[in-house]
Amino acid sequence: MKKAEIKLTIELDDNNVPENITWESSDAENKEALAVKSMMLALWDHNFKNSLRIDLWTKDMPVDEMKRFFYETLQTMADSFLRATGEKNIVEDLRDYCAHFAEKMEIMEK
Repeated sequence: MKKAEIKLTIELDDNNVPENITWESSDAENKEALAVKSMMLALWDHNFKNSLRIDLWTKDMPVDEMKRFFYETLQTMADSFLRATGEKNIVEDLRDYCAHFAEKMEIMEK
C-alpha cells in the first residue's frame, strides 16, 4: 500500500500566535517546505460522529487575503461535496451563496 506524509510546521511567538506556517508532502515533486499564511484542517471522527478542526493563520495574514481564502475554501468545499455525494442541487445553492459572499466581501470572482 502506498503511503504519503504531510507535515505542518507552526512557529509560534511568546503568546502562542503563529508567526510562520510551512507545509510539505512526501508525495510532492518539490520536497521543500512551502510557506503559507493560513490553513484549515478538517477531520471526521467516525467514533464520535463529529468534526475535528485546526484553523490557523499568521499574525501578518492580510484581511483581504483572508476573505479570499474563505471564499476559495467555500468554493472547493462545494466541489468536494459534489464529488462525494453527487448532490447537484444543494451544490448550486452553495455556489449561489459563494457568489453572495464574494459580493458582500467585495471579492472579485476570477
